[in-house]
Amino acid sequence: MPEILDMIVNIDQFLGAWVEQYGAWIYLVLFLIIFGETGLVVLPFLPGDSLLFIAGAFGATGMLDPVLLGLLLFIAAVLGNTVNYSIGRYIGPKVFSRDYRFLDRKALIKTHLFYEKHGGKTIVLSRFLPIFRTFAPFVAGVAHMNWVKFQIYNVTGAFIWIAGFITLGYFFGNVPFIKDHLNTIVLVGISAAVVPVVLGTLWKLITRNRRASAPR
Repeated sequence: MPEILDMIVNIDQFLGAWVEQYGAWIYLVLFLIIFGETGLVVLPFLPGDSLLFIAGAFGATGMLDPVLLGLLLFIAAVLGNTVNYSIGRYIGPKVFSRDYRFLDRKALIKTHLFYEKHGGKTIVLSRFLPIFRTFAPFVAGVAHMNWVKFQIYNVTGAFIWIAGFITLGYFFGNVPFIKDHLNTIVLVGISAAVVPVVLGTLWKLITRNRRASAPR
């Protein structure tokens, strides 16, 4: 686990070493990482946003082909969500009442609440929220969301997420200040995405408790 955390925090250093070590195979490695994070509920800890950003930066240096990279990772993101949705649809609602060793039940329930509040938009919004993007398609499958509707949101979210972060990395990833403070920027970005969701959930719980305790 410490090795995985180190990889997430220092993804820029790891990716540089991988590009040199694996050559053209790096495209497959990145494909599998994005597919695993979006397609398998047991891998929510894999890097997503930071990986795309850094990959875009390497695209600007010529070490990676940004167009090929974007296309492959877009396919990986769409396929990942599709597999995740299919697994959720197959397992069904029983995941909310049973404890599975390979599932983070608390994260699953939070994602379900987020899904109920925002509906299909969750599939798009969750792309930018670590942990949530791993569980959102699974929850959509459990809820038996319409397949066509799911795919529309799935493809849209994948395109915005992949194209957005790779483009940002391509143009800004090699700026000295950003490069030197990447870890801090990534952590701030994640916090900016997660904190509003957490505060919104807490406010909802507080409001619900007040209503329950209010005299009638």
